[in-house]
Amino acid sequence: MSFVFALLLLLCPSALSEARAQSGRPVDVERFEVYRPGGLPERWKFFTSKNEVRPLDDFMTDDERVWVVQERGNQFLRTMTEGEALRISLANQSDFDLDWSLSDHPELAWRWRAHHLPEGASEKGRNDTGAAVYVTFSRDWLGRPKSIKYTYSSSLPVGSVVSFGRLKVIVVATAADGLGQWLQVRRNVAEDYRQVFGEKAPDRPLLITIWSDSDDTRNRSEVDIDDILLMPEGGPN
Repeated sequence: MSFVFALLLLLCPSALSEARAQSGRPVDVERFEVYRPGGLPERWKFFTSKNEVRPLDDFMTDDERVWVVQERGNQFLRTMTEGEALRISLANQSDFDLDWSLSDHPELAWRWRAHHLPEGASEKGRNDTGAAVYVTFSRDWLGRPKSIKYTYSSSLPVGSVVSFGRLKVIVVATAADGLGQWLQVRRNVAEDYRQVFGEKAPDRPLLITIWSDSDDTRNRSEVDIDDILLMPEGGPN
């Protein structure tokens, strides 16, 4: 907390009430409304394995790409892979127009719609995921991320948890329930971290990542995603 802000709270108690009210409201991460239909979501970036930041258009091809779609007055992101893998990310503080603190907003919400998921894929086997939302919390001294991956699975039931060491996978949607409909997802990220890692989550995650891949199955994925929000615990939908 800055000295000026602290002084303001002392001189004006209503400012403290307003600060608390702000922390209790949902915060938009991305609704994709500010971009040109057919174009890229320029706020999002590609982070290399060395954590170098690259613009998205360096990596878009006919076999792996994202673009903004307009439908019935709403805009959202469409992801597509054909035997490839892609990821796009926002970094807390540097790319966000906000600061994400789990103590204020422990929950993450979004909605998505799968048109096609990789056939024969499973988080436990041929590890393709038509769509996923990652939250990355930290990196070790070798640069390896510690993350939770929320997936739209081709085959596993909702609630399945798969561990890959520093990566924990939680299935939050499944093709077994059908495709083509918008599904709402809302997760208490702080609680999920405690459950899968057995310890308290760092208060400030590093990245949110949208992921799609079909390279193991050499198949296809096509999934839409929209309305990514940070939520206070137990706040309104």
